[in-house]
Parts: sequence; C-alpha cells; structure tokens
Amino acid sequence: MAMDRHDKEKEMASVLLSSLYADVISPPQIRDGFVMLLESADDLAVDILDAVDILALFVSRAVVDEILPPAFITRAKKTLPESSKGYQVLQTAEKSYLSAPHHAELLERRWGGSTHVTVEEMKKKIADLLREYVESGDTFEACRCIRELGVSFFHHEVVKRALVLAMEIQTAEPFMLKLLKEAAEEGLISSSQMVKGFARLAESLDDLALDIPSAKTLFQSIVPKAISQGWLDATFMKSSCTDGEAQNEDKKLDQYKKEIVTIIHEYFLSDDIPELIRSLEDLGLPEYNPIFLKKLITLAMDRKNREKEMASVLLSALHIEIFSTEDIANGFVMLLESAEDTALDILDASNELALFLARAVIDDVLVPLNLEEITSKLPQNCSGSETVRMARSLITARHAGERLLRCWGGGTGWAVEDAKDKIMKLLEEYESGGVVAEACQCIRDLGMPFFNHEVVKKALVMAMEKKNDRMLDLLQVCFNEGLITINQMTKGFTRVKDGLDDLALDFPNAKDKFSFYTEYAQKKGWLLPSFGSSAAEALPTAAAS
Repeated sequence: MAMDRHDKEKEMASVLLSSLYADVISPPQIRDGFVMLLESADDLAVDILDAVDILALFVSRAVVDEILPPAFITRAKKTLPESSKGYQVLQTAEKSYLSAPHHAELLERRWGGSTHVTVEEMKKKIADLLREYVESGDTFEACRCIRELGVSFFHHEVVKRALVLAMEIQTAEPFMLKLLKEAAEEGLISSSQMVKGFARLAESLDDLALDIPSAKTLFQSIVPKAISQGWLDATFMKSSCTDGEAQNEDKKLDQYKKEIVTIIHEYFLSDDIPELIRSLEDLGLPEYNPIFLKKLITLAMDRKNREKEMASVLLSALHIEIFSTEDIANGFVMLLESAEDTALDILDASNELALFLARAVIDDVLVPLNLEEITSKLPQNCSGSETVRMARSLITARHAGERLLRCWGGGTGWAVEDAKDKIMKLLEEYESGGVVAEACQCIRDLGMPFFNHEVVKKALVMAMEKKNDRMLDLLQVCFNEGLITINQMTKGFTRVKDGLDDLALDFPNAKDKFSFYTEYAQKKGWLLPSFGSSAAEALPTAAAS
C-alpha cells in the first residue's frame, strides 16, 4: 500500500517496520515478508510503474535499519529467476543504493527523513506531563499539552497512565479523574480511546497489583464514578464483567473495531471504495457488518457533509457487494438504540440519523417496510423511534428523492437501476459504431468506480449477444487508463461466470466464448492469472443480476 502512495507513507512504513521488528514481528517473518514482495514484484510492476526502484529502496532501507541482514540479498538472489523483477530489485538495491558512499544517511533521508517520535519517547512525554499536572493542578495546561502531542490515536496511553498514577498517589486521584472528565467533555479524548485506556489497565491489573496491592479495589471504585459522570461508556462495565469465551469474543470485537476505524478513516482520505471492500473482506468477519455500519455513520456524523455523503454512497456499494439488507437494518437498530448517548457528543444526531435512514431508502439500500422492522426492534418510547418517524416524513415529502440525494450537497443523484440503464446505453452506443474515448468518458462520468464490475459484466454479455468482440477493445483501454481496476475486472468476470448456465439458454456457445474472453484478458494482463482457480472461486460474489 505504501508503494502506491507518497514519500510520507513510504517513510512511515519503514519506520513502522523498524518499530515492529523483534517485539511484534520476528526476524524470520520480516525476511519472509520481503521474500513474498520480491516474488510478486512482476505483478506489482503492472500497477506501480516504478515498483522495482521503490521496492529496492525498501529492501535497502531495511538493511540500513538492521531489520534485514546484508546477507539477505545474496541468499534471496539464489531463489529468484534472473529474468524476474524481484531479481532486478535486489540488483538495484545492491548496486545503486547499498554500495553508494554515505548510503545509510542518504537512505534515511530518501523519503524526506523521519520526524517520528518513538513509542517509548511518547510514553515518557505523557508520564512527564501527568506528573507536572499533579504538581500544578492546572487542568487547562494539561489538556493543552495532551493536544500538542498530536497523537489522538494514542490517547488510550494517557488514560491508562493517568489511572495508574491515581492508584500510586492517593492525593492524585481527584486530579486525574478531573483531567479525564474534562478531556472527554472537550472531545480531546474520544469515547473509544477512553474505553481502550480503561480496558488496557483492566488487562494488566494482576501485574499492577504486585506493586499496588489495592489496585483492583481502586480500579473497581473508579469505573462506576467515570460511568456515572458520563465520560466512560456504560458498556465497559458489561464487557469487564465477562470471562472465558465471552472475554475472548470481546477482545476479537475490540480488535475489529480498531481495524475498522482505521479502514474508515483511510476511506475518508482516499475515497477508494474497492480498497475498503477488499479490507473488509480481508478481515473475514461478516457477522460484525452491523457494527461496521454503526461505526461508519457515527464517525461520518461527527465530520463534514463530504464525509456524510461518502458514507451514504459507501452504504449503496456495500449493499451491492457484501452487506445483506439485514446487516444494514441491524446496524441502524444499533445506531438508534444508542442515539441518546450519541446526542451527547453530536448535537444534531437525531436529525442526521433520520437523514441517513431516509437516504438509505431512497438509494434502495432499505425498503420502507424495513423501517417498520427497525421500529419493532427498538425499546418502547426511546428517542430512536422518533428518529424513524422523522425519516418516514422525509421520504413522503414532495420531491423527497431529489432532495435526499442532495441532502449533503452531492451524490450520484440516481439509483442503481438508473446506473445499470446508463451503462447499457453507453455500451450500445459504443457497439453501434461509437468511439472508445467517448465510451471511457461516459464510464468516468457515471462517478461510480465501485460499480465498474457491472460495466465489465454487461460488456461481456453484449459481446456474446452481438457476436462481436469490440467490447474487449473497450475493456482493454479502460484497464490501460486505470479506469477499471483488475479487482473490478475480476469481479465482473466472476459475475458472468456465476450466470453462465442461464446465459447458455440464450447463447448456446456462452461457455466457449467466456473461456476465450478469460484467456484473452489474462494474456493481456487485465484479469488475475489465478482467475478460475480455487483461490479465485473462493472470493465472495453476489448472484449475477
């Protein structure tokens, strides 16, 4: 992922590998990871033009950072064909980078140099500012120092260390609880970071009790205070009371939540729906899909209209690709159940939730009947029921569809069925003598890159129907221009493959033609070579529609 991004991310990736080395990822695993990269260098070069040079830099940097031994290059060369890109990577690393004068210093600065602070240094800064706060009692200054650290993803460490200090020094407890309360109320420390800090301390209570015998008692007295004052989520009490299998499930869920927050933030930055879907598929936990929806919309509600629009567009894509209607309905139930808590942080939460619900109906992600089902699952007289009623009013208003598609200032402005019609028309125009460049522009104008597999599917079916292989030329150009990714190509071919039996009723030679298209696409490099193997067939697919 770093190879396909800017120098900042490449530098961050190298720094991260050094931090993980030995403590989290063993030296043999680092070595094996680089071997896998070298073995797939030929494939990487298809998508990343200067893949050989970038990978050579990563290998060289790993040697300089002492996470790979210098002998790695000699050993790895023996396992790779001399004609492979992986072999070229090792040669470039050896001759162009590692043999240059002052190469270590040059490689350290190649991607703009490291401005990172190590985890240990950050922990020390946190410990110092908390001790200064105990002495001064200046909550405003302590919050300013926490903000200046610039590591919102690491605020759980602030929480954990503040609680430990409260246990170590009895007089410090009121100060620490006041600091955490104010940091939570200001939005400086998020609810998830607060819960994570408490959870990390709960996990280490046995060890802490060796130094502070009353640690467990003190912790059990702090938790109810934090919950009653509203700066610790009440669900923490439930999760901290479970044990055995339930505790393992909680850990799995916590890990999942951490992963999806990163995935959602990445999506808000990149607007890359196919990448997000791949990331979710890699997690392999479809039973948590409703939790993903809840987290997506909660995060979007706390951001600008752009992110809210992106969240709604993403819901449409997820519904087409990997989420069932039940997943989405259950996600909204979870959102509505916690609506009162959400409103404490997001003043307009009820109105925005109603907009998300109404928009989901307009986008055909939910049907009006689903709103009845959602209401039936909510506790009586809860504020969530009022939100559903508000959503119904929005849907039944005049020009509701047009207004809701523009509710956050954007959107594709039309539903999936419209998209399918537009795809069909543009392909028919191209097939009847249109220009490739014009067809590509029309696909681009659709503004739904996550739906390009439908272009692939319809193009292949039309090629069978018209007995004309012009469509393959269009797909070739779409791939060359980066308009349709190899992942979307594979998904489109998979959709056709799943519907071959039905297609054969209309086109007797459908299976032969499909085999020809598959071989052609693989030969040209815009379909994965593994397509048709068990690995490709294991990919999740939706029924051909």
